[in-house]
Formats: sequence, structure tokens, C-alpha cells
Amino acid sequence: MKPDRLLLLCRPGFEGDTAAEIQAAAGEIGFPGYCRASADTGRVTLFPSVGAITEFTDRWQLAGALFPRQAFLTADPVALPERDRVSTILGALGDVPVSELVTETPDSEGGRAWTRLARALDGPLRRGLTEAGLWRPGSEAPRLHLLLDDDGAHVGLAPAGLDDPRPGGIPRLKRPKSAPSRSFLKLEEAWQTFLDAEERGRALQSGMRAVDLGAAPGGWTWLLQRRGLEVLAVDNGPLKGEVATAEGVTHIRADGFTWRPPRPVDWLVCDMVERPQRVAALAADWFAAGRCRYAVFNLKLPMRRRYAAVEECRKVIRDHLGHTPARVAVRHLYHDRDEVTAFIGPA
Repeated sequence: MKPDRLLLLCRPGFEGDTAAEIQAAAGEIGFPGYCRASADTGRVTLFPSVGAITEFTDRWQLAGALFPRQAFLTADPVALPERDRVSTILGALGDVPVSELVTETPDSEGGRAWTRLARALDGPLRRGLTEAGLWRPGSEAPRLHLLLDDDGAHVGLAPAGLDDPRPGGIPRLKRPKSAPSRSFLKLEEAWQTFLDAEERGRALQSGMRAVDLGAAPGGWTWLLQRRGLEVLAVDNGPLKGEVATAEGVTHIRADGFTWRPPRPVDWLVCDMVERPQRVAALAADWFAAGRCRYAVFNLKLPMRRRYAAVEECRKVIRDHLGHTPARVAVRHLYHDRDEVTAFIGPA
């Protein structure tokens, strides 16, 4: 197999924003390439104008990207016959050994129609790889991706650090019945995205203090409280469900943009519906002033030029942090919709 392009998966409707981000990254690297994207496919492809696609992937990381969820190297898709599909896939792969297999589909209406077949092929393809002597689990061999959609089977490879090991780059989180809203999934995913397991253990300890600006109806407050944190839930609106009377939760009816804590807290979280630049400035000011040690906040995006809007917010954060050492990251999470989630923490 000779991959000649990079295939990226994103949320349907964000193909243009993903392409703009990747083109900007290619420009910074000095990589001569161009993107192709079709609306609502959840898929973007980067092609080299000259040279090899690895000239880009050797210097770019999915972990630091904004809109892409998944990435792997591939070539032209192949049509799958009614029978002996595994042999067709192995033929497209060639004699390349692989360390793992990810079967997936785009997170789109068209992609979901192929989910059952993708799952059904997982076991037979693993057996086929083993019989062909190409299955090398635990080795440094690349991961094999099999993406199915209306264009056919995209057989791809991802060396260490390029891709996400989860199908589609999608986390599988469940909503307990006691959660007041689904919004808590955004905060849970943010912790898993921006902090590794060791960091989560240090940063999310029982008895720590948190402020939830724009808390109502209480999804993020509920999750913080379940983690054992003491929460000041700031919102003029009411909290709903068990979180309204939960131990360790204090509801403060106030404006989240003007209220300030009496003493520093460990966490600031914010999911207020407001101009993204204003929220970005608020969170950065809290961190720079020492009012919090960590911040997670959502930035609601306009319908157009969303990548440009995020870049404006990044500049706002840098300007308001000034010389304060900090680690800043922004990501379009799976549980986000027309928004992105930002993180500020210790450098």
C-alpha cells in the first residue's frame, strides 16, 4: 500500500472549517497541499501538490488539532464485493504488517448506514490479518484503519501519534438518569481530552473548590459535585433536579460576568451563551488574576467563519493572559455542537 493522502474525520457541517484549519497548518509547515471536502460528509482529505503526504504528517499532530477527530493515511477507496470482502481489503493493504485495527464510519447520515457492516467486518478482518502473517499486536507497526462510506472502503494506515485509537475519535460516555442535562458530557469529555489520567487524579480531588458560571440547569455543577468538589453555582436561573439541593453545592443568584469569588478556587467552568470573545476574555482574566488554577469554558461559534472566530478567541486569551505562564488548548469535542471547548491550566 502506498498512501498518497491524509483523510480526516470531523463533525458533519464542519468540513469547511476543518479544511481551513488544515490549509493553515500546511501553510505554517510550508507543505504544498490542498484540501477536498464535501458538505455534511464528516470527511476532509488533504492531498500533496508535490512531494509526499508524510512531509505534512511528520510535523502535524491530531492531538493539537481543533476540528479533526480522526486522521490516517490512505489512497483511493476500493469497492467491496458482496463476498470475500476481507480478501479485497487485504489486497488493498498489501504486505504491510499492522499493530491494531480500527473499523469506523464517518459521523454523518450517510456514514451511519455503514456502521453495521463495519462492525461485522472487524472480527473476520483480524483473523485474515493473522492468517496472512500481518497481525503484530504490541509492535511499532502502524494501526490499520478501515473506514466505510458511500465511496467504498478507505483502507488506511496511521503511525504512532497520528490517529485516535477510538473509532471515529469518538469517546463513549453514558448519561446517568440523575444528570439534570446532557451538558455534563462536554465537561467529562474535556477532562479526558485535556488531562491525562495522572493529571486528572491531581486536579480533581475531593474537597477542591469550583465555580460554575452560568450554572443553570446544573449539568456541570452536578458532575463537579459527583467528583467530590465543593461548587459555587452562579446563575440567576434555577438549578434543576437533585443538584439544586445537593450537599456541597451553593447556588448564587448573580451575573456570571461581574461576580467574583471571595477567595481563589481550583476550577472555573463556564458554559454561558454569550459572544465567544467575551467568554474567552473572562476566563483568561480569572486565570491571570489567580482566581482559579484550571479553567474549562465553552465558546459559542457563529454559523460562518468558525475557524477564524476560534483564532480570534485564541488571540483574546493570549492578550488577557499576558505574561502569565499557562497551557492553553481548544478542541471541538464530540459532545460539542456549534461551539468549541477551551482549557487553561498550569504551564
